[in-house]
Order: sequence, then structure tokens, then C-alpha cells
Amino acid sequence: MSDSDPAAKHPRARLKPADRQALILAAATEVFSEVGYQRGKMSEVARRVGVSEPVVFQNFGSKAAVFAAVLDHAAERLGQALREQAGQSPDVGSWLAGFLAPEHLTQVHARGTLGVLFADAMTIAAEPVVLEAARRANQAIAATLADLLAQGQRDGSIRPDLEAEAGAWWLISLLASQRFRFAVAPEPARWEGELGALALEALLAD
Repeated sequence: MSDSDPAAKHPRARLKPADRQALILAAATEVFSEVGYQRGKMSEVARRVGVSEPVVFQNFGSKAAVFAAVLDHAAERLGQALREQAGQSPDVGSWLAGFLAPEHLTQVHARGTLGVLFADAMTIAAEPVVLEAARRANQAIAATLADLLAQGQRDGSIRPDLEAEAGAWWLISLLASQRFRFAVAPEPARWEGELGALALEALLAD
């Protein structure tokens, strides 16, 4: 190893297994959200972490297992973000109005966002571990949304007769079907706004 080798000047500190896995998950989240599961390469994940590709597989076992772990982590991050955003609003209804605003809905599955991970996961039927992780992730997000809607009922901004869990799955269904609308509907951005307005009309208290 020559003196000009950067590794000689800056030797990599040995990471604890949990820290290395966290770095791999962060890099894999970036790669999969940018290019999708099929095009995402573990060699690129390894490059971003600064390890060899075998190290990625040693930590997770397979590409599908990496993606499943990414989904679990993304669901946790998204749930936390939703709660924080709702907590910064005057009430849950105000947060929901922003969540369903056209400019937000049109970005839900944009490349580079967490939303694209969940949409991508439901198309990977050949990987049972991914589908199971997608179910867990969506159920976790539904539980968070149901809790927020119930909170909105308590603060008076959400309809008192709403079944909170049904409302949560309705919201998830609205988001999950976005790719379909953008693929086949004329003026898809317009319909995101119309559908968001309909959802607000049905969910918000008078």
C-alpha cells in the first residue's frame, strides 16, 4: 500500500455490526428510492457505504432481505414523520388538509421519496420476503393513520362517526392507487386534487 493511497492516510475504523447495518440500510434506501428494486444494485449500495459487495450480503443474506429491511425501517421513519407533522399542526384536520393537498399528493411516489418504496414493493410478487415486509409496513402505517384520525376525533376536527381504521385504509388505498391514475388518467395532477378534496369532505368534521 503506497503513501498516496487514501486508505493508508485515513484507515477505516472498525464498525460495530449494528452501525454497519444502519449504514447499509441508509444507502440501500437511497438506491432503491432512486432507481427501484429491480434496477437497484447491491454493488452500488456497497460503494456508497464504502465496503465490498460481499459485506452487504454477509449482513443481510440477499437483495430481497435488504429491501425488506429497508421497508421495515422506512415504515418506522414514515410513521414518526406523520406523527411529528400532525403534532406541529393546530389539529389533525389541519394536518390532513396539508397531507391531501394536490402539491403533496403528486409527490408521494416521486423518485427519491419513501413513498416510492412501498409502491415498488407491491409489484415484486416473486419475492415472498418483500411482500411480507410490504404487508407489515402498510399495516404499521395504517395503525399510525388510525391513531391520528382517532386523535382528530378527540380534538373535534375529524368526523365523530368515522371508523378510524377504515379511514386509515381508505387513505392508504388512495395513495397506493396513484401510480395507476398517473398511468391512465388524463390530467392526473388535477385528479389528485379532486380526490384529495373528496377525502377531506368525507373525513373532516362539519
